[in-house]
Amino acid sequence: MSPVSPATLFSQLPLDPALVAALEAHGVTEPFPIQAATLPDSLAGRDVLGRGRTGSGKTLAFGLPLLVRTKAAGRRAEPKRPLALVLVPTRELAGQVTEALEPYAKVLGLRITAVVGGASINRQSAALKAGAEVLVATPGRLADLIDRRACALDRVAVTVLDEADQMADMGFLPQVTKLLEQVRADGQRMLFSATLDRNVDKLVKRFLTAPVTHSVDPSAATVTTMEHHVLHVDEATKRAVTAEIAARKGGVIMFVGTKRGADRLTKHLLGQGVRAVALHGGKSQPQRNRALDQFRTGTADALVATNVAARGIHIDGLDLVVNVDPPTEAKDYLHRGGRTARAGESGTVVTLVLPEQRRENARLMAAAGIRPATARVRPGDPDLARITGARKPSGTPVAMPAALEAAPAKPASSASAPRRRAGTNPAGRRTGPGVAAGRGGATGRRARGESGTPRGRRAA
Repeated sequence: MSPVSPATLFSQLPLDPALVAALEAHGVTEPFPIQAATLPDSLAGRDVLGRGRTGSGKTLAFGLPLLVRTKAAGRRAEPKRPLALVLVPTRELAGQVTEALEPYAKVLGLRITAVVGGASINRQSAALKAGAEVLVATPGRLADLIDRRACALDRVAVTVLDEADQMADMGFLPQVTKLLEQVRADGQRMLFSATLDRNVDKLVKRFLTAPVTHSVDPSAATVTTMEHHVLHVDEATKRAVTAEIAARKGGVIMFVGTKRGADRLTKHLLGQGVRAVALHGGKSQPQRNRALDQFRTGTADALVATNVAARGIHIDGLDLVVNVDPPTEAKDYLHRGGRTARAGESGTVVTLVLPEQRRENARLMAAAGIRPATARVRPGDPDLARITGARKPSGTPVAMPAALEAAPAKPASSASAPRRRAGTNPAGRRTGPGVAAGRGGATGRRARGESGTPRGRRAA
């Protein structure tokens, strides 16, 4: 099926004027390429297969048509029976999608809720029983709720699979298949992914009808606003180099290979005077929420993560990602790096490479289509400071504030608690509902897809 011509402004699309006004209030007037390409088709009810790199604006690309078409159906959701479904691979991505779409759902009078593992299933059951037109879910938790008869998908007319390739990689394909078998056969389906491997192709062939395909970015594409550096280090100095980078002015995400490695590095950085938190699959959901809250508010300056954060975490204004441990696959490199240079901003990806890792890392970079700048560095080197902003840490041990450590987790349902107002925290960084994980940057009046709020305005 031939695609419809792309749109250049949201006001040119068949959107409710109130929705266009809400987009403009959030500084969103000009669609990103993936949005401009897909929205005319998805708003017309066609099945859509969209491919774009992480951070390219996929959330609004599927979120706006999902909301518009659900509203146009003119129905309220019955208890336990949502009308639209977004399936995502991780809890963090579920929270991000819900937060990004909620202001626009509210304008249209739609209720949106999220169900994820690691949070109270009873609260999620109660939210579904109260009624929600739009459901954002991870496959495992949704399957559990269906087994409990707390949710049914027979009324779902619009279904979205976000980051479909990661769901396949994480072994969710059998669950996703069973869930898609339960939604309305005559419904609209949209699948968005950074890459399209053979597992995703199976979903496409089985569940999408004559899909319109939009591939805005090649699967191994990198943005021109992203710089790539390989820094060769020795085993004896790697920790010190890492600590100096973490002590930079401004936030940094540091990726490591294992959960244990993340905990060890976090402990080391705290001992060196760097405010650091760990994020990995071994943490409970409240702990993961706290770590992200501390990082997004500037209470922590370094987020030490495993691949659990390589997708689905939008950190507004983040300009540096460091692979302390090089990834093992090219697509993992691309998704780790995708935490920076998002939505038109600039950023740097640095990989620390030991002598014995050089050959394998060179192979990985070639597979990813990356031609990095290289340098050999030691602690205190001018090149290290120039590339990363590294500086010597204080050496005085720090601890994360006890009050934040005891903070409750965010509720899974956006309707179950009042939202924070947009504003600034004591550190002067933006916070609030319009900022998915706000470390300050703004991209002006273009569509973020993760719903960034311009400075000085309140989110809807």
